[in-house]
Amino acid sequence: MMFDPLRMAVGTLTALPVPAPGTIDTRVARRAMLLAPVAVVPAAVLAGALVWAGQALGLPALLIATVVLAALALASRGLHLDGLADTADGLSASYDRQRALEIMRRGDTGPMGAAALVLVLLAQAAALAGAITAGHGVLAAAVAVLASRQTLVLCCARRVPAARAGGLGETVAGSVPLWQAALSTLAMLALAALGAAAAGLPPWRGALAAALAALFAGALLLRCTRRLGGITGDVLGACLEAATLGALLALAV
Repeated sequence: MMFDPLRMAVGTLTALPVPAPGTIDTRVARRAMLLAPVAVVPAAVLAGALVWAGQALGLPALLIATVVLAALALASRGLHLDGLADTADGLSASYDRQRALEIMRRGDTGPMGAAALVLVLLAQAAALAGAITAGHGVLAAAVAVLASRQTLVLCCARRVPAARAGGLGETVAGSVPLWQAALSTLAMLALAALGAAAAGLPPWRGALAAALAALFAGALLLRCTRRLGGITGDVLGACLEAATLGALLALAV
């Protein structure tokens, strides 16, 4: 069905109740990954609105940032944070690939997973608070949401294998042609640049945020593919959180 890709994107990336896709195959998976930024537009609007409201109320920047990150976690049912924790545990637990994947599959959070959650969320909150203090927190929140989700096309580009059979990773791995991944990334760079210009910043600041999101996600993706043999749903969630941090750092001052 024509709405299956959007249903898959919304159902995977947000807590919004949508009907399940009628069919999930490579074509649907590819389009769903390309539609990821569209699926999270409501979350980006929510994040920006919370920043604006917090500033209007005169709340401290760090408190506003914390509320925004909490809202985004709720909006995604915490799945990306769970993926970050599981990936950190898997990468640190054992040099045996199968053992690492088994640890990730169990889903309980170990010491490295807990540390990764705390440190990444602290860094994200501090970076967003810096952007709020600098006067462009609405832009930073919105760009971080959109640019981080756009990096899914890089994580699911051709030649990126699945780490194991079954699950989301196998469904979406290698589903996006390289030219479509490149075009999607360029479009996000342009969109972020336009957003920065609209917020009164040099366009390159917005483009840098999208570029750092891709760089942070790509670095973690490279590590996971070398260490685990490919991607899993947890790896995708971890890459999204890393990309969010990259985008926020670019706009932190």
